[in-house]
Amino acid sequence: MEKVEYKMYKILKESYMKIDFNEKDKLLKLKIDDEIDHHRAESLRRVADYEIQRRNPKKVILDFNNVFFMDSAGIGMVIGRYKTASMIGAKLEMINVKENIKKIFEMTGILKIIPIIEEECNE
Repeated sequence: MEKVEYKMYKILKESYMKIDFNEKDKLLKLKIDDEIDHHRAESLRRVADYEIQRRNPKKVILDFNNVFFMDSAGIGMVIGRYKTASMIGAKLEMINVKENIKKIFEMTGILKIIPIIEEECNE
């Protein structure tokens, strides 16, 4: 039976990040539960880096299903997690990216290094 761990981190008063880790596949999914702005980006970064270093995954997926707004701090948070994952040999991908967020990624060139995969829709 495959082992999957779940953990929920409170980022700010009303923001959360859910962590799903599949031990068998070494897959770490970080589900962001709110907008990514300068108030939340630092906390998200700390939690994501801690889990990436702790779990040593082969693949990290950022789930944007509940993200409707992102500013430049969010762009920095995503690029930083790409670097963190790359340092341990992991691949970073994104899922459930809203059209307005996708446009930001297109304009900044992030999609050239971090793909959006069409895996799942609203949970």
